[in-house]
Amino acid sequence: MRKLLLRTALSAVVLHAGAPLAAGQAVAPVPEPTQSPQTAPAPVPLAPSTPAPQASVMAPLPPIPTPAPVGQSVTFDEAIRIALERHPDAARAAQAILRAEALLQGARSVFLPQVNGTVTTTILNEARGFEGQITQPQTQSSFGAQGVFPVLAASRWAQAAQARDQVGIARIGAEETRRQIALAVSQAYLAVFAQRRQVAVNTRALENGRAHLSYASARLQAGAGSRLNELRAAQESSTDEVLLEASLLALRRTQEALGVLLVANEPVDAAAEPVFELPGELPSTWLSGRVDVRLSDANLSAAERVRRDSWKDWVPNGTASFQPQYVTPAGLFQPANTWAAVVQFAVPIFDGGQRRSLARQRDVNVELARIDRADLERTIRSEERISRDAVQSTARALDSARRAAAQADEVVRITDIAFRAGATTNLEVIDAQRRARDAETAAAVAEDRSRQARLDLLVALGRFPR
Repeated sequence: MRKLLLRTALSAVVLHAGAPLAAGQAVAPVPEPTQSPQTAPAPVPLAPSTPAPQASVMAPLPPIPTPAPVGQSVTFDEAIRIALERHPDAARAAQAILRAEALLQGARSVFLPQVNGTVTTTILNEARGFEGQITQPQTQSSFGAQGVFPVLAASRWAQAAQARDQVGIARIGAEETRRQIALAVSQAYLAVFAQRRQVAVNTRALENGRAHLSYASARLQAGAGSRLNELRAAQESSTDEVLLEASLLALRRTQEALGVLLVANEPVDAAAEPVFELPGELPSTWLSGRVDVRLSDANLSAAERVRRDSWKDWVPNGTASFQPQYVTPAGLFQPANTWAAVVQFAVPIFDGGQRRSLARQRDVNVELARIDRADLERTIRSEERISRDAVQSTARALDSARRAAAQADEVVRITDIAFRAGATTNLEVIDAQRRARDAETAAAVAEDRSRQARLDLLVALGRFPR
């Protein structure tokens, strides 16, 4: 019973220390104990008392940090356009097209004749001859030419057609490279926008935390609060500062990443939220419109052409050449003007199985291309189904997250009013602020996921980039 009374009295003192002083309330005097060597001091009755005002020991708070200034800010469409114009991968893809065209030009040389000229000067130690006749002068020059034309070169003719396929593949590959660049830029742009939203959430949480800390310090200085309440508020405010600094650094990283993709020598900021309009009903042939599908089809078609041309390796090669020659001075047995025409056919008889090996390799390449094409189509259709479900799911989640954030803000407001009226402690206020910050963070994440889902659906349908 004695322990129960003591606990009740201590609870009354603690609660009174954190409660405001009512208007007109009198402070009960505390009697001075009389000290005597014979008797112990009389116990002090636990009467309600008003604590003396205390000075806050909190250090002056630094200003709330803000995002570092950024010299360049672009919209979503501008970021895509600038990246496609400046990114090194786009330039590399253009050079790949030029390389393929150069290889095609070299392969087409088989349809044109080759002409070579020669000039030869022979100097002997002395002229050659017999019986006073000069058969070969000491110094003799010859001028010759050779024209060669392949009259039969089936395998080389096939290489020209195959090189033409590679030019088409290089051009489609350049489109695929541009698509990949656009996807990378869009991801970086959305990351910047999402981090800016997170910075705003953490900034608001820090503002609320500092407002609560200022109120707790004012109560402590007025003698109506407690040091414990102030420390709790200060701890929450410091935690909000840490989260804000982390989000500011993450924002700077995403801005730098966007600047690198745009080939800028500075960080680049996102100017506005992108809007992704979803298409309506699509034709049944929408899959063939994707760049990566067209690239896969082109690779498969090229591999099949190479395999079909394998029989041409067994066809003989025929060349026709014409070689005129002029010699000065002419010798006894060497006329000044000569020419020769040659027609030659070469038939490969035995090559150790090299042509059969090449034919088998071409069969394997065709099968691999078919496997890749089927796997790509299966993956794309799966992405399309998932993206459609993700658009609907993230939209519902975003609505719920926004409602939760609004409800958490209302809880903070009601809890703060109750705390100022003395109906609750600051533990409830701090908990409400944390939950509000978490709810707003969840809403920011839900917004980013919703934007990402809409972009993924456009990519799956081949509608991005335009």
